[in-house]
Amino acid sequence: MNNIVIITSEFPPQPGGIGNHAFFLSKYLKKEGYEVTVVTNHRKVDEDLAFDVVQNFKINRIRRNIFTYLNRIIKAIKISRNTEIIFLSGKFSLWTGGFLKFLFKSKKVIAIIHGSELNAGGNFSKFLTRWSLNKVDHIIAVSTFTKSIALKINPKLKIYVINNGIEIKLNSSIKNKIFNQKNRLAMVSVGNLSYRKGQQNLIRALPLLKKEYPNIHYHCVGIPTEKENFEKLAEKLNVLEHITFHGVLSEIDKNRLLSECDLFCMLSSVLKNGNVEGFGIAILEANSMGLPAIGSNNSGIVDAIKNYFSGVLVFPEEEEEILKAVKLIVEDYDNYSRKAMDWSKNFQWNKVIKKYINVLNS
Repeated sequence: MNNIVIITSEFPPQPGGIGNHAFFLSKYLKKEGYEVTVVTNHRKVDEDLAFDVVQNFKINRIRRNIFTYLNRIIKAIKISRNTEIIFLSGKFSLWTGGFLKFLFKSKKVIAIIHGSELNAGGNFSKFLTRWSLNKVDHIIAVSTFTKSIALKINPKLKIYVINNGIEIKLNSSIKNKIFNQKNRLAMVSVGNLSYRKGQQNLIRALPLLKKEYPNIHYHCVGIPTEKENFEKLAEKLNVLEHITFHGVLSEIDKNRLLSECDLFCMLSSVLKNGNVEGFGIAILEANSMGLPAIGSNNSGIVDAIKNYFSGVLVFPEEEEEILKAVKLIVEDYDNYSRKAMDWSKNFQWNKVIKKYINVLNS
C-alpha cells in the first residue's frame, strides 16, 4: 500500500491553510516512502507550474472554468484506479471522495476535516457532506473542536484528531525573546483579513489597550479581503495610526516581521454561516519564533494554545479579557516566550506524520 492520491481544494504556491496542510502531508508522506500524487486546481498557472516542477511528487492541476468540478472528478477517478489510499481535504474533495468510495469499495478513503466545510452551503450541500462522511473509511479532524462539529452531524462517526503540523527551519537560530520596552507593545496576526479570522476584534480592543500601552502597534499580515472595512473601523475608533496593513508578505519578510513583534493574536469569530477557525497553524509558527499568543476559546484554536503556558485563551469580543491576557503575558514575558517555543516543538511535521501513518495502518 504505497500509492497515495491527495485530492485537495487548495495547494501552494497560493495561500490557504488547507493547501499548506496538503503540501506538507504530501511532502512528509513522500519522505516516508509513499508515492504521492496530488489532484488540485490551477489558480495562477505560471506560478503554479514554477512551484510544481521543483517538487518530488506528482501534482495534477485542473484549470478553472465551467467544467472544473467535472474535470476534477474525472481526473480523480483515473488516478484512483491505480492507487490504494485516497486522502480528501476540502468540501468538494470530500464529496468527490464519497463518490470514489462508492465506485472503488476496496480503496481506503480518508477524509481530513478542517471545520468550515462541515456546515457550508444549503441543505443539498449539507446532505452531500453528511453522505460523504458516512461513506469514507476514516475521518481525521484537525482539532477537537472540528471533531465536535462533525459529531453533531452524526454522533456515531469514528473520528481521529491529528492537529496540523509546522515546519520551521529557523528554530535553531532563534533565541528567547526579551520584552523590556516600557509601554511599547507590537502585536501581529497572520491570515486573510476577514471577519472569521477576527482582526476586527483586536481593532475594537485597541482603544482600551492603548491606555495601558500608549505605543502599541498592531501588524496585520494577509490577503486584504476586508481591509477597507477594517480601516474604516479603526478610523472610527481613532486607532488607525496604531495599525499597519502589510498585505501578503514573502516567507522571509513575514518571519522578519514576526521576529520584531512581541505577541501573536488570532481572535477568530464563529460566523452565522458556519465558517469557523479549524485550528490556527499560524499561532504555532509564531510560537516557534518565541511569540506567545492570544487566541479565541470558541474555536479550534483551543488545541493550538496551551492556556497560561504558550499563551492565553479569551472570548474574542471581550475587550477587558483581551487586556487582561496581554498584561498576564507581558508581566511574565520571558517565561511565556520560552514555553511557547517548547510547545511548538510538539507539532513538528516529522512527529505529526507518524500519527497519519498509524491511521493508514489501522
